[in-house]
Amino acid sequence: MREYDPFERRPGRGERGPRVFAPGDLKLLILSMLAKQPGHGYDLIRQIENLFDASYSPSPGVIYPTLNYLEEAELISGQVQGSKRLYAITDVGRHALAEQAVALDGVHMRIEVSKRALRGHDRPPEIHEAVGNLRHALHMHSGHWTPDEIERVRTLLNDTAKAIAAGPTTTENTP
Repeated sequence: MREYDPFERRPGRGERGPRVFAPGDLKLLILSMLAKQPGHGYDLIRQIENLFDASYSPSPGVIYPTLNYLEEAELISGQVQGSKRLYAITDVGRHALAEQAVALDGVHMRIEVSKRALRGHDRPPEIHEAVGNLRHALHMHSGHWTPDEIERVRTLLNDTAKAIAAGPTTTENTP
């Protein structure tokens, strides 16, 4: 656990902390969770909290509107169980999830990166500079993205992100 720093800026009441999910990520994550097993909104909150090793917990004000959206889109269905609703994925939802398999991999990769950021792993200036160089290279690209070039750059970026999220590797010293 991190040491308490009284001077560290924390979000105040009514302020947001760092953004954890990219647009559409939470919908896809919830859909994938419900594909594994039906659940209540509270169950989903706890599952997401566990994914983040308790360093992030989505609020009911985020989860329930997302569940409502997925239900209106007929990707999930909700059945009343006492004072709760039990949500389950529909066939339409399973089909949509299958079509988004690559995007779901990206969600899981971003969760790993977000976990590290939420735990306070600040970037050294050298890493910040390298990220800036990457952004610059992407902005300077000619803009003519062929399918092969898209796949090449996508693979490079995803492989790099996975290697960073995995953390340092140890190598044995051999004489």
